[in-house]
Amino acid sequence: MGIKDTAAEWRVTASETPFTGNKTSVRTDEVEMPDGTRVTRDYQVHPGSVAVLALDDEGRVLVLNQYRHPVRQRLWEIPAGLLDVPGENPLHAAQRELYEEAHVKAEDWRVLTDVYTTPGGCDEAVRIFLARGISDIEGERFEVEHEELDMELARVPLQDLVRGVLAGELHNNCLVVGVLSLTAALAGDGLDALRPADAEWPARPFEA
Repeated sequence: MGIKDTAAEWRVTASETPFTGNKTSVRTDEVEMPDGTRVTRDYQVHPGSVAVLALDDEGRVLVLNQYRHPVRQRLWEIPAGLLDVPGENPLHAAQRELYEEAHVKAEDWRVLTDVYTTPGGCDEAVRIFLARGISDIEGERFEVEHEELDMELARVPLQDLVRGVLAGELHNNCLVVGVLSLTAALAGDGLDALRPADAEWPARPFEA
């Protein structure tokens, strides 16, 4: 049985943006339902993100720990960041984030999975990359600020992360989706069967 998500767009009869922030905004759309009724839907407009599951030669995943104010927790995460420039190539953004947050580069890049984080209330799309053949970058580290000043880095065996996810001890969505997707890929057709790093991404079209 083959199933897949498909593009669709119900008619929007009115739209306004009651809030605009530094990186995101809130939009209110009046949407016509299949029975002809009209309802309002509020959602966050987001530029999109990339995340990187960096796997070293010993089967460990590079993770970082930082404070996340909305949930009042320090979360273990994989490197990630916003697509700051419209149409930006997501691979280039992922390589930048891996350098800025972990001071690491990678030789082999694949698309691990694409997700919408909270499609009921936000249009954020995230592309999670698998990066292999990782090594430290020579020279000075990128100058971090804000929450990243207190960031902790570690390399953790993949199965330890899987156990933490299933035990309810790890909650960051990119980490959860990434480690479970990697585990599924390893148990299935293998990592070389993953999509190439420049695979199309309809949710956030980009230039080569």
